[in-house]
Amino acid sequence: MHHSPDVGDPVLTEVRGTALVITLNRPTVRNAIDAPTATALDAALSALDDDERLRAGILTGAGGHFCSGMDLKAFPEHGIPTVAERGLAGLTRSRRSTPLIAAVEGAAVAGGFELALACDLIVAGESAFFGLPEVARGLVASEGGAIRLPGRLPYHLAMELLLTGDRLPAFRAEHHGLINRLVPDGQAVTAALELAERISRHTSDAVTTVKRIVHSTRGHDEPTAFILQDPISKQLMTSPQAAAGARRFTQRTTRGASL
Repeated sequence: MHHSPDVGDPVLTEVRGTALVITLNRPTVRNAIDAPTATALDAALSALDDDERLRAGILTGAGGHFCSGMDLKAFPEHGIPTVAERGLAGLTRSRRSTPLIAAVEGAAVAGGFELALACDLIVAGESAFFGLPEVARGLVASEGGAIRLPGRLPYHLAMELLLTGDRLPAFRAEHHGLINRLVPDGQAVTAALELAERISRHTSDAVTTVKRIVHSTRGHDEPTAFILQDPISKQLMTSPQAAAGARRFTQRTTRGASL
C-alpha cells in the first residue's frame, strides 16, 4: 500500500483548559521520531513548563497510534534523535517540572514506550500495546527502557519483554500497575484530560514540589532520600501559599481538621 507523506507540523499543540495536548503528527509512520520531530517535541515541552497557566501536559499520537520510536530510516546517518542532554525528543533524560500524562492508543513501542515511561501518568485504550523490540534489531532500549521498566513491572516480566522484544497488551499493563487507566479505544485523551483537571485543582507549587522530590530522591537509600527531600519540602511548607492552603482547609471543616 502506498502511503502519502504526512502533511503539516510533526508536532501539534492545543490548549484545553489548563492542559496542553501535545500530539505527535507523523501518522503514516506511526509517529516515528526523526530529528525535526524531536526538536519540535522538545520545544513543546519547554513551552509547557514555561507557561504558568498550564498545569499539565498530555502527550499523544495522531492516526490511532502513540509512537513507534525513532525513525529507523534516519538512524544510520543521524543516530538517536536526542536533544542536548534531555534525551530522546527532549524527554527521556529530562526533569520536566509540569506533570505529563501519556495518552496511548495503538502502538507504544521502542522509543515510543520509553517516552511513555518518562511521563508521570499513563492512560491507554483497550487495544493499545507496549513493547521494547530493540533487541530484535540488534539494538538496546537505551533511552530509559532498560533502566525504568524493571522498576515499573515485576522484574522477571520486565526482563522477558527486554530480552524477547514481545508485546505487552494494555490489559496486562493495567494488571501490573504500569498504566493508571484502561479506557475504551479512542478515549485516552479524554481520560487524560480528566486526570489533568484533577491535578489542576491543587496549587502548582505543591504539584511541582512533588515532582522535584520524586526526581531528586529516586534511586537513593531512604536516609539519603530524606536529606535530599527536606530542603525542597521546607521551601514549600514555609511559603505563603502553604499557609493559605492550610487556612482554606480549616475553614471548610468544623473541628479536628487534619490532612
